Formats: sequence, C-alpha cells, structure tokens
Amino acid sequence: MNAFARPQTLQDALSLLGSGRWQPLAGGTDIYPGMRQSLPGQVLDLTAIKGLSGISGSDDLRIGACTTWSELAKAKLPPAARALQQAALMVGGRQIQNAGTIGGNLCNASPAADGVPPLLALDARVELASPRGTRQLALPDFLLGPRRTARAPDELLTAVILPAASLDGGSAFVKLGARAYLVISIAMVAARLSLRDGQISAAALAVGACSATARRLPEIEAALTGLSAASAGEAMTEAAVARALSPIDDVRATASYRTSAATHLLRRAVAEALQ
Repeated sequence: MNAFARPQTLQDALSLLGSGRWQPLAGGTDIYPGMRQSLPGQVLDLTAIKGLSGISGSDDLRIGACTTWSELAKAKLPPAARALQQAALMVGGRQIQNAGTIGGNLCNASPAADGVPPLLALDARVELASPRGTRQLALPDFLLGPRRTARAPDELLTAVILPAASLDGGSAFVKLGARAYLVISIAMVAARLSLRDGQISAAALAVGACSATARRLPEIEAALTGLSAASAGEAMTEAAVARALSPIDDVRATASYRTSAATHLLRRAVAEALQ
C-alpha cells in the first residue's frame, strides 16, 4: 500500500513511525532516483519538522538531521569543521546540495558518502529518537556496512553531534574521482590536526570509498603525534594505509590503486589542514 504523510512535529512523526513500516524522507535525493512509477510504500516526509534543521550549541555542536549541505557549507563553523564544509560543496551538484541532508546521507550508508570521513574525523555522534526515548551512537557504531545502519525501524535520526573536544585545530577534505565534480569517489580523505609549539599534538584521519565503510586510521594518527609539520608526510606510508583500510576492488578501481591514491590524498589533506 502506498501512503504519504508530512507531520509537523517530531512526536507526530515518531507516532506514525511506530504504527507501520514508514520510509523516512528528508531531501529525497536517494529515494527519488530509485523510484519507478510511484513512491516506495509508506513515505514519511520530515521536511516540515522545524526542530530537525539548523545548527546550534556553544560547546558541542548540534546539526539537525534535515540540515542541507548548502546550509552546512554557508554556516559559520570552526576551522576543525572545514573538511565537513568542503565535503558539503562536493556532494553532487548545487541542486543536490540544496535538497540533500546530512541525516539522509548517513542513513543511506553508502561507502562513498562524502560526509562520512569528515564526521569520523570530528568524532561525530548520531542522535536517534523513537517512542521509547532518545539514544546516541558513535558514528562507527551507527554505520554497520554498505546500506546498513543501526537505526531501528521505529527510530529517526534527529541530529549529528560534534563534541567540543573535537572542534580544535584545522581540517581538510580531499577526494578523487574519474572527474572533478558530480562523481562517485574512488577515494576520499579527511584530516583534522592540532599544532602545539610546532608539533602535531592531535591527529584524526579518515578514509572513505576504499572499504565497506569509511574508516579512521589510528595507527597513522599515533605516528603523526609529536612530529613537526614538515615531517608529517613520513608517517603516511602505503603499507600503513593498506593495513588500516584493507581496500576493496570494484569497477572504479583496484585495491592497489586505492591504497596508493589514499596515501597521496592523506598527505595532501594533512598538509592543507596544517596550514
């Protein structure tokens, strides 16, 4: 049975979600391309719920799940979130950025989702609400695999939380595809680093489109800590990247190519973040 609902409040949305198998819809940039002649079953349009959009917070930053990529790109955020804003400007074309949302991008759980590596580098958490209450999950615990998340059928992703402790330093996002824009990534990288007295005091690196889910690189992060900006490139070897990623082969690239590409992208992103 096809049905469409556009609730005005989160409580109404959760009540509907708990009463049947509804498909949440935010920007629709993933749902609409997959349609044939009609909407897929029972569609729950979230765009009228005001509390699901916007960025707020003086310590931790709260990004509403229905915040669009265009809104993110234009927001006044600290330099640590620059990678996320750079990624926002690379999600599809301008029309997609105006409609697509950060929450929809995460729930779609594509291994090549541009927003995921910057969020991993920011230690992002997701907030999930249901008739049973609210819970938060670290992003790696939410993204279980390609098109798979930990969201229960009666839950909505309501916000992405960026903890204050991760909003230090500078960051950068770099991606590689078959062309510059409107392309699925072969590899993408986000780097967030802090400098103290000329040395790297903290590092967070994440790589997407190379594994079943985007991954942090803790071994390389640890190797970078304590190095000078000039010597940072030495810690990012292809062997270390390959160990961290276990890269995949697919129609876009071989595992070997992805290892090499990710290594070069990491060096570029780290150099840019340190500026």
